[in-house]
Amino acid sequence: MIIFKGGNIESEEVISTLKKNIQIKEICQKIIYQRIINRAVEERGISITPEEIQAVADQQRYEHRLFRASDTFAWLTDQLITAEEWETGIRDRLLAEKLAQSLFANEAKKYFAEHQADFDQVSLYRLVVPYEKLAQEIFYEIQEGEVSFYEAAHIYDIDGQRRCNCGYEGRFYRWNLKPDLSAIVFGSPPGNLIGPLVIDQSCHLLLVEESIPAELTPERYQEILNRMFNEWLATELNYLLSS
Repeated sequence: MIIFKGGNIESEEVISTLKKNIQIKEICQKIIYQRIINRAVEERGISITPEEIQAVADQQRYEHRLFRASDTFAWLTDQLITAEEWETGIRDRLLAEKLAQSLFANEAKKYFAEHQADFDQVSLYRLVVPYEKLAQEIFYEIQEGEVSFYEAAHIYDIDGQRRCNCGYEGRFYRWNLKPDLSAIVFGSPPGNLIGPLVIDQSCHLLLVEESIPAELTPERYQEILNRMFNEWLATELNYLLSS
């Protein structure tokens, strides 16, 4: 039973609501994932200290501006959990992080080294017009210095949002683009005007403003580590379901 401000909610109601909203499978998967993690950390002798839990709890309190004990208890009550359940959740997440490190710390670094080119990025601008003749005219105007790419995108692009952004599309990895377009974009030196290219019945002019070489930053390392760990969890789950 869950005690809520609007009244008590039975566990059966929670399960029924999850089923009706097609969320029960996701919850069940999380439960089984936690069982897999618990078994694996026990086999490897991985543990979490009270000090580690306390450090994460303190960080969460700071993030939620919970500077007094009464603020923390009020927040926990609002979240419908007890202090013990909160700490158990922190413990489970820390165990998962330690297990991921134990399983894939070296593999994540190796993967990056072997696929470093895949993590290169470009800062890409795009100008799209409906006719090739217009695209060619704009191309020559930019080449002759009569107008900048950014000014032309602001005037001519068929997409309102891109006009407001002066053609800026964002940062892209190689896999974000179709293979033929990726080869052109990543093979072009920054500042070179690309096109016109006919894509999906429209004419595109592209500009690579900046090439960003891949670097194994802490964020990228964690991204690779998480991906490997999640793939491992999915494999373990499939093994359990098939056995």
